[in-house]
Amino acid sequence: MFESKEIGEDVIRKIEMDKISRLLKADRWNTKQKVALACRMLFNAGHDSGLSGQITARVKDNVYITQALGLGFDEISVSNLLTVDSDLQVIEGTGLPNPANRFHSWIYNTRPDVACILHTHAQHISALSMLGVPLEIAHTDCCAVYDDVAHLRNWPGVPLGNSEGLIISQALGEKSALLLSHHGLVTVGKDVEEAFYLALSVEKAAKLQLLALGAGKIQKIRFDLGMEAKQWLRLDARIYATFSYHARKILRDSELCLQ
Repeated sequence: MFESKEIGEDVIRKIEMDKISRLLKADRWNTKQKVALACRMLFNAGHDSGLSGQITARVKDNVYITQALGLGFDEISVSNLLTVDSDLQVIEGTGLPNPANRFHSWIYNTRPDVACILHTHAQHISALSMLGVPLEIAHTDCCAVYDDVAHLRNWPGVPLGNSEGLIISQALGEKSALLLSHHGLVTVGKDVEEAFYLALSVEKAAKLQLLALGAGKIQKIRFDLGMEAKQWLRLDARIYATFSYHARKILRDSELCLQ
């Protein structure tokens, strides 16, 4: 008998979210492995831009893991990652950290809730950044970042100095993502999985926005429904399962990135 037909929508949603949180399983890796996997996964997801883009994962105050400058996302493995301090001095590993990572230190300094920062020049978000307009979240699939993407309208230049770090960290504020005009995206998360998951959402939203603008005017999502979808999509279990799904695709071809 179809007993659940008498249950209200709010109750069903709560039941299903609880089930997902308890029962949906995901793989677990250490922080270096997650960073290496995220780099390979970003490459596969279209976030490649040669040597541009960075990922950092905080392991303790003023210390984080990042990739070495000179390597593309598709070349990153645990063995070639660097551990650096907030002044970009290498603590462990061989190589040069990207000097543009300095703005990451500013974000970490102002956001104790953040343990991973991801910056890429993905194709669609980069194209959108040239228009000087904010990101529109108007599709269910992208609501993980609904009402959660800031917009830095004035490009501060190459983010090498402390002034750029201050500008970017202030523009991000308490949001989870930032559209950088004439540049790309920044996402932050409480772990590598969340920052990666949000980067996928931002890039997909940009792609859909550009496609929709070619056909007509974008219709906004009702605020309460957008926030409801955001809560659904931001369940930790969903985030970790999504990360595992993309990781399995990488590991089917090669497990070298975990070494």
